[in-house]
Amino acid sequence: MSRKKKHPEHANHERWLVSYADFITLLFAFFVVLYSSSQVDHQKVGKLARAIEVAFQAMGVFPSSGTSVPLQADGDIPPGSVQMLDNVQPSSSIGRIISPAEGEMGGVTENGTVASLRSDLEKALAPEIFKKDVALRVEPDGLVISLREVGFFASGSAQLRPAAAPAFRKIAEVLRQRPYQLRIEGHTDNVAIHTAQFASNWELSTARAIEVIRMLISEMGFPPERLSAGGYAEFHPVSSNATEEGRSQNRRVDIVILRPSIAANASTASAGRQEALAEIKNPPKFVPELPRVVDTNGKPSPSHVPPR
Repeated sequence: MSRKKKHPEHANHERWLVSYADFITLLFAFFVVLYSSSQVDHQKVGKLARAIEVAFQAMGVFPSSGTSVPLQADGDIPPGSVQMLDNVQPSSSIGRIISPAEGEMGGVTENGTVASLRSDLEKALAPEIFKKDVALRVEPDGLVISLREVGFFASGSAQLRPAAAPAFRKIAEVLRQRPYQLRIEGHTDNVAIHTAQFASNWELSTARAIEVIRMLISEMGFPPERLSAGGYAEFHPVSSNATEEGRSQNRRVDIVILRPSIAANASTASAGRQEALAEIKNPPKFVPELPRVVDTNGKPSPSHVPPR
Protein backbone atom coordinates (compact mmCIF):
# COMPACT_ATOMS: atom_id res chain seq x y z
CA MET A 1 0.00 0.00 0.00
CA SER A 2 1.50 3.24 -1.13
CA ARG A 3 1.47 6.32 1.05
CA LYS A 4 0.97 9.75 -0.34
CA LYS A 5 3.91 11.98 0.06
CA LYS A 6 3.11 14.93 2.28
CA HIS A 7 4.25 18.39 1.23
CA PRO A 8 6.65 19.92 3.73
CA GLU A 9 5.21 22.65 5.92
CA HIS A 10 6.52 26.17 5.33
CA ALA A 11 8.22 27.20 8.50
CA ASN A 12 8.01 30.93 7.61
CA HIS A 13 4.33 30.92 6.55
CA GLU A 14 3.14 32.97 9.51
CA ARG A 15 6.08 35.34 9.15
CA TRP A 16 5.11 35.95 5.52
CA LEU A 17 1.55 36.79 6.55
CA VAL A 18 2.86 39.30 9.07
CA SER A 19 5.12 40.91 6.45
CA TYR A 20 2.23 41.17 4.02
CA ALA A 21 0.09 42.93 6.66
CA ASP A 22 2.93 45.35 7.37
CA PHE A 23 3.24 46.10 3.66
CA ILE A 24 -0.50 46.86 3.38
CA THR A 25 -0.24 49.16 6.39
CA LEU A 26 2.74 51.03 4.93
CA LEU A 27 0.99 51.37 1.56
CA PHE A 28 -2.11 52.78 3.25
CA ALA A 29 0.02 55.26 5.19
CA PHE A 30 1.79 56.29 1.99
CA PHE A 31 -1.49 57.17 0.25
CA VAL A 32 -2.71 59.03 3.34
CA VAL A 33 0.46 61.16 3.25
CA LEU A 34 -0.01 61.84 -0.48
CA TYR A 35 -3.61 62.91 0.05
CA SER A 36 -2.68 65.16 2.99
CA SER A 37 0.14 66.76 0.99
CA SER A 38 -2.19 67.52 -1.90
CA GLN A 39 -4.68 69.18 0.44
CA VAL A 40 -1.96 71.27 2.09
CA ASP A 41 -0.64 72.34 -1.32
CA HIS A 42 -4.09 73.47 -2.43
CA GLN A 43 -4.49 75.52 0.72
CA LYS A 44 -1.07 77.07 0.25
CA VAL A 45 -1.87 77.95 -3.36
CA GLY A 46 -5.15 79.49 -2.33
CA LYS A 47 -3.64 81.62 0.41
CA LEU A 48 -0.72 82.64 -1.81
CA ALA A 49 -3.01 83.64 -4.68
CA ARG A 50 -5.20 85.74 -2.38
CA ALA A 51 -2.13 87.37 -0.77
CA ILE A 52 -0.62 88.29 -4.16
CA GLU A 53 -3.93 89.68 -5.40
CA VAL A 54 -4.44 91.85 -2.32
CA ALA A 55 -0.80 93.02 -2.29
CA PHE A 56 -0.77 94.13 -5.93
CA GLN A 57 -4.09 95.95 -5.61
CA ALA A 58 -2.90 97.68 -2.42
CA MET A 59 0.36 98.76 -4.07
CA GLY A 60 -1.50 100.21 -7.04
CA VAL A 61 0.85 98.41 -9.43
CA PHE A 62 -2.01 96.73 -11.28
CA PRO A 63 -5.61 98.00 -11.42
CA SER A 64 -8.24 95.82 -9.82
CA SER A 65 -10.09 93.66 -12.34
CA GLY A 66 -13.18 93.29 -10.15
CA THR A 67 -12.64 89.53 -9.83
CA SER A 68 -10.94 87.49 -7.17
CA VAL A 69 -9.73 83.94 -6.73
CA PRO A 70 -12.60 81.87 -5.22
CA LEU A 71 -11.68 80.12 -2.00
CA GLN A 72 -13.51 77.59 0.15
CA ALA A 73 -14.14 78.11 3.85
CA ASP A 74 -10.92 76.31 4.82
CA GLY A 75 -8.77 78.41 2.50
CA ASP A 76 -8.58 75.72 -0.22
CA ILE A 77 -9.05 76.45 -3.93
CA PRO A 78 -11.80 74.42 -5.61
CA PRO A 79 -10.42 71.91 -8.15
CA GLY A 80 -11.98 73.80 -11.06
CA SER A 81 -10.28 77.03 -10.00
CA VAL A 82 -6.91 75.28 -9.71
CA GLN A 83 -7.21 74.13 -13.31
CA MET A 84 -8.31 77.63 -14.32
CA LEU A 85 -5.20 79.15 -12.72
CA ASP A 86 -2.99 76.61 -14.45
CA ASN A 87 -4.43 77.54 -17.85
CA VAL A 88 -4.07 81.30 -17.42
CA GLN A 89 -1.30 82.90 -19.48
CA PRO A 90 0.20 86.19 -18.25
CA SER A 91 -0.85 89.15 -20.38
CA SER A 92 2.14 91.32 -19.46
CA SER A 93 5.61 90.84 -18.08
CA ILE A 94 6.44 91.79 -14.52
CA GLY A 95 9.88 93.37 -14.39
CA ARG A 96 10.17 93.48 -10.63
CA ILE A 97 8.03 92.37 -7.70
CA ILE A 98 8.66 94.33 -4.56
CA SER A 99 7.31 94.25 -1.05
CA PRO A 100 5.59 97.37 0.25
CA ALA A 101 8.00 99.66 2.06
CA GLU A 102 7.40 100.51 5.68
CA GLY A 103 6.10 103.94 6.50
CA GLU A 104 3.69 106.19 4.69
CA MET A 105 4.09 104.66 1.23
CA GLY A 106 3.16 101.28 2.67
CA GLY A 107 -0.28 102.51 3.77
CA VAL A 108 -3.51 102.26 1.82
CA THR A 109 -3.90 106.05 1.53
CA GLU A 110 -0.39 106.56 0.17
CA ASN A 111 -0.76 103.70 -2.28
CA GLY A 112 -3.97 105.25 -3.54
CA THR A 113 -2.19 108.58 -4.04
CA VAL A 114 0.64 106.95 -5.98
CA ALA A 115 -1.84 105.02 -8.12
CA SER A 116 -3.67 108.28 -8.85
CA LEU A 117 -0.40 110.01 -9.74
CA ARG A 118 0.59 107.20 -12.09
CA SER A 119 -2.83 107.30 -13.73
CA ASP A 120 -2.55 111.06 -14.29
CA LEU A 121 0.91 110.67 -15.80
CA GLU A 122 -0.21 107.85 -18.09
CA LYS A 123 -3.08 109.98 -19.38
CA ALA A 124 -0.93 113.08 -19.88
CA LEU A 125 1.92 111.18 -21.54
CA ALA A 126 -0.07 108.65 -23.57
CA PRO A 127 1.45 109.69 -26.95
CA GLU A 128 5.01 109.62 -25.59
CA ILE A 129 4.46 106.27 -23.88
CA PHE A 130 3.05 104.85 -27.12
CA LYS A 131 6.13 106.03 -29.02
CA LYS A 132 8.34 104.57 -26.22
CA ASP A 133 9.93 107.95 -25.56
CA VAL A 134 8.71 107.72 -21.94
CA ALA A 135 8.29 104.72 -19.64
CA LEU A 136 6.80 104.44 -16.15
CA ARG A 137 7.75 101.84 -13.57
CA VAL A 138 7.66 101.31 -9.81
CA GLU A 139 10.89 100.75 -7.87
CA PRO A 140 11.60 100.47 -4.14
CA ASP A 141 12.47 104.18 -3.95
CA GLY A 142 9.27 105.30 -5.65
CA LEU A 143 7.56 105.87 -9.00
CA VAL A 144 9.99 106.42 -11.88
CA ILE A 145 9.41 108.48 -15.04
CA SER A 146 12.05 107.37 -17.54
CA LEU A 147 12.89 109.94 -20.24
CA ARG A 148 14.69 108.01 -22.96
CA GLU A 149 17.42 109.62 -25.00
CA VAL A 150 15.67 109.00 -28.32
CA GLY A 151 12.89 111.41 -27.37
CA PHE A 152 14.70 113.99 -25.22
CA PHE A 153 18.42 114.24 -26.02
CA ALA A 154 20.64 114.12 -29.08
CA SER A 155 23.36 111.47 -29.00
CA GLY A 156 26.30 112.64 -26.87
CA SER A 157 24.52 115.88 -25.90
CA ALA A 158 23.16 117.12 -22.57
CA GLN A 159 20.85 119.72 -24.12
CA LEU A 160 17.14 118.93 -24.13
CA ARG A 161 15.68 118.62 -27.63
CA PRO A 162 13.35 121.53 -28.52
CA ALA A 163 10.77 118.99 -29.70
CA ALA A 164 10.73 117.45 -26.21
CA ALA A 165 9.58 120.66 -24.51
CA PRO A 166 5.81 119.88 -24.70
CA ALA A 167 6.25 116.46 -23.09
CA PHE A 168 8.55 117.89 -20.44
CA ARG A 169 6.01 120.61 -19.69
CA LYS A 170 3.24 118.03 -19.21
CA ILE A 171 5.38 116.12 -16.73
CA ALA A 172 6.15 119.29 -14.80
CA GLU A 173 2.49 120.32 -14.63
CA VAL A 174 1.47 116.97 -13.10
CA LEU A 175 4.34 116.89 -10.60
CA ARG A 176 4.07 120.53 -9.56
CA GLN A 177 0.64 119.83 -8.04
CA ARG A 178 2.06 117.33 -5.56
CA PRO A 179 4.77 118.06 -2.96
CA TYR A 180 6.93 115.02 -3.61
CA GLN A 181 10.72 115.12 -3.47
CA LEU A 182 12.28 114.39 -6.87
CA ARG A 183 15.63 112.76 -7.58
CA ILE A 184 16.90 113.25 -11.13
CA GLU A 185 19.19 110.44 -12.32
CA GLY A 186 21.26 110.43 -15.50
CA HIS A 187 22.08 107.03 -17.09
CA THR A 188 23.96 105.87 -20.19
CA ASP A 189 24.69 102.61 -22.00
CA ASN A 190 28.09 100.90 -21.80
CA VAL A 191 29.51 102.50 -24.95
CA ALA A 192 32.34 104.76 -23.79
CA ILE A 193 32.29 108.43 -24.72
CA HIS A 194 35.29 110.75 -24.92
CA THR A 195 34.66 114.17 -26.42
CA ALA A 196 35.86 117.70 -25.83
CA GLN A 197 32.82 118.28 -23.62
CA PHE A 198 32.51 114.91 -21.82
CA ALA A 199 35.50 112.79 -20.85
CA SER A 200 33.39 109.80 -19.82
CA ASN A 201 29.84 108.55 -19.33
CA TRP A 202 29.96 109.88 -15.77
CA GLU A 203 30.16 113.46 -17.02
CA LEU A 204 27.46 112.94 -19.66
CA SER A 205 24.97 111.30 -17.30
CA THR A 206 25.53 113.94 -14.61
CA ALA A 207 25.24 116.83 -17.10
CA ARG A 208 21.90 115.53 -18.37
CA ALA A 209 20.52 115.23 -14.84
CA ILE A 210 21.66 118.79 -14.07
CA GLU A 211 20.06 120.05 -17.28
CA VAL A 212 16.70 118.62 -16.19
CA ILE A 213 17.16 120.23 -12.77
CA ARG A 214 17.87 123.58 -14.44
CA MET A 215 14.74 123.29 -16.58
CA LEU A 216 12.55 122.43 -13.61
CA ILE A 217 13.82 125.39 -11.55
CA SER A 218 14.28 128.14 -14.13
CA GLU A 219 11.43 127.39 -16.53
CA MET A 220 8.92 125.36 -14.52
CA GLY A 221 9.24 127.16 -11.18
CA PHE A 222 10.04 124.15 -9.02
CA PRO A 223 11.40 124.87 -5.51
CA PRO A 224 15.09 123.84 -5.49
CA GLU A 225 14.73 122.13 -2.10
CA ARG A 226 12.49 119.51 -3.70
CA LEU A 227 15.18 118.44 -6.17
CA SER A 228 18.43 116.48 -6.21
CA ALA A 229 20.59 115.15 -9.04
CA GLY A 230 22.97 112.29 -9.67
CA GLY A 231 24.90 110.68 -12.53
CA TYR A 232 25.20 106.89 -12.67
CA ALA A 233 26.89 106.35 -16.07
CA GLU A 234 26.30 102.79 -17.36
CA PHE A 235 26.24 101.07 -13.97
CA HIS A 236 22.46 100.92 -13.37
CA PRO A 237 21.00 99.48 -16.59
CA VAL A 238 17.33 98.56 -16.98
CA SER A 239 18.00 96.29 -19.95
CA SER A 240 20.82 94.32 -21.52
CA ASN A 241 23.56 96.26 -23.29
CA ALA A 242 24.07 93.35 -25.68
CA THR A 243 21.44 94.67 -28.13
CA GLU A 244 20.73 98.08 -29.62
CA GLU A 245 17.21 98.01 -28.22
CA GLY A 246 18.57 97.37 -24.72
CA ARG A 247 21.19 100.12 -25.04
CA SER A 248 18.54 102.60 -26.18
CA GLN A 249 16.51 101.85 -23.03
CA ASN A 250 19.56 102.37 -20.83
CA ARG A 251 20.29 105.83 -22.29
CA ARG A 252 17.83 107.79 -20.19
CA VAL A 253 17.15 110.35 -17.47
CA ASP A 254 14.96 109.02 -14.65
CA ILE A 255 12.76 111.31 -12.59
CA VAL A 256 12.29 109.37 -9.35
CA ILE A 257 9.27 110.48 -7.34
CA LEU A 258 10.57 109.53 -3.91
CA ARG A 259 8.51 107.73 -1.31
CA PRO A 260 8.01 109.96 1.75
CA SER A 261 10.01 107.56 3.95
CA ILE A 262 12.96 107.64 1.51
CA ALA A 263 12.80 111.43 1.27
CA ALA A 264 12.65 111.76 5.08
CA ASN A 265 15.72 109.56 5.48
CA ALA A 266 17.58 111.61 2.86
CA SER A 267 16.66 114.85 4.66
CA THR A 268 17.85 113.47 7.99
CA ALA A 269 21.15 112.36 6.47
CA SER A 270 21.60 115.76 4.82
CA ALA A 271 20.98 117.55 8.12
CA GLY A 272 23.53 115.30 9.79
CA ARG A 273 26.12 116.14 7.14
CA GLN A 274 25.46 119.87 7.57
CA GLU A 275 25.98 119.61 11.32
CA ALA A 276 29.22 117.68 10.81
CA LEU A 277 30.49 120.29 8.34
CA ALA A 278 29.61 123.08 10.76
CA GLU A 279 31.60 121.40 13.52
CA ILE A 280 34.57 121.01 11.17
CA LYS A 281 34.47 124.69 10.14
CA ASN A 282 33.91 125.93 13.71
CA PRO A 283 35.57 123.48 16.09
CA PRO A 284 34.91 124.06 19.80
CA LYS A 285 37.63 125.90 21.66
CA PHE A 286 39.60 123.72 24.00
CA VAL A 287 41.45 125.23 26.96
CA PRO A 288 43.84 122.73 28.48
CA GLU A 289 43.74 122.48 32.23
CA LEU A 290 47.13 123.24 33.76
CA PRO A 291 48.41 120.88 36.42
CA ARG A 292 47.87 122.29 39.93
CA VAL A 293 51.09 122.37 41.91
CA VAL A 294 51.08 123.50 45.54
CA ASP A 295 53.97 124.47 47.79
CA THR A 296 54.61 123.21 51.25
CA ASN A 297 52.17 125.80 52.73
CA GLY A 298 49.25 124.47 50.63
CA LYS A 299 49.18 127.50 48.30
CA PRO A 300 49.44 127.26 44.50
CA SER A 301 52.90 127.76 43.13
CA PRO A 302 53.20 131.21 41.44
CA SER A 303 54.65 129.65 38.30
CA HIS A 304 51.51 127.51 37.81
CA VAL A 305 48.83 130.10 38.46
CA PRO A 306 47.01 130.77 35.15
CA PRO A 307 47.21 134.41 34.08
CA ARG A 308 44.04 136.46 34.59
